[in-house]
Amino acid sequence: MGKMIDGKWSTEWYSADTKGHFIREDTVFDGQIRADGSTDFPVEAGRYHLYVSLACPWAHRTLIARALLGLEDVISVSVVHWLMADDGWEFLPGDDPDATEDFANGTRYLREVYAKSDPNYTGRVTVPVLWDKKTNTIVNNESRDILRMMSTQFSALATREFDLYPSDLSAEIDRITDAIYTPINNGVYRAGFASSQEAYDEAVTEVFEALDYWDEHLSKQRYLCGARLTEADICLFTTLVRFEPVYSTHFKCNIRRLSEYPNLWNYLLDIYQTPHVAETVNLRHIKHHYYCSHPTVNPTGIIARGFVIDYDAPHDRDRFELSASICPGR
Repeated sequence: MGKMIDGKWSTEWYSADTKGHFIREDTVFDGQIRADGSTDFPVEAGRYHLYVSLACPWAHRTLIARALLGLEDVISVSVVHWLMADDGWEFLPGDDPDATEDFANGTRYLREVYAKSDPNYTGRVTVPVLWDKKTNTIVNNESRDILRMMSTQFSALATREFDLYPSDLSAEIDRITDAIYTPINNGVYRAGFASSQEAYDEAVTEVFEALDYWDEHLSKQRYLCGARLTEADICLFTTLVRFEPVYSTHFKCNIRRLSEYPNLWNYLLDIYQTPHVAETVNLRHIKHHYYCSHPTVNPTGIIARGFVIDYDAPHDRDRFELSASICPGR
């Protein structure tokens, strides 16, 4: 995972603090698409292009929202190859059936997209990226912002009736999304990329303390915010669906298996089986990427076989009330 410094590519790995804690760098592009035309980025069908990795949980958030809302014909997408080597994310459509070319800019490397937007860019070259084809610039590269824009600004163009950010739950969605970020979403990385025993022990303990808490929380209701699937559930799901295949082994998050949590596990199956979600999950890209792209963690590049998981297995979440407005057709 390299970075750009003043527009030049560097293979510099993530830095750690003096105690070995993994430090994630902030995203840089923070433009906002607004349906009311109050920004330079109005809502328009076909104007915006999404760059994603099928392996990345942050990018996966935006793919799920795009699918649930039926925005596939509104926001186009390009998929990088699963391997993130010294040159960073790369478009190699001939090497993998699920990778694509760069349909918006015709580049080979995602870093070229960043350089096209800002020739002097300094920062990580991450996914997701939301690109404006009209002004030839990056609008935003923060997954939570892109998810929110899809949830709230593209409703007039959505073809499926999901409300992922209902106004009556907005404060609770924000609170829970904040609450799961550090110990779970980023916590697995803090454990996996820790460079000291102390930093690892701290992070992995926080991961499982948080899983304990949210398993209990989900013993009382179907989703994180009650009877409706929201942005908060998407943000937790993309970490949970990767937990058994990669985080438990590759990132050493193995105090317990996720399947030992009855509520979290059934919750995971429930969301996976929500129409249009499973089609966004690519376990081959997930496993190949993690085990082969982090030589500091897994220098041999051997892909663990892992547990046999049936994500289509029956779940017990039907015992809870389900809001009819959230999952049409279920």
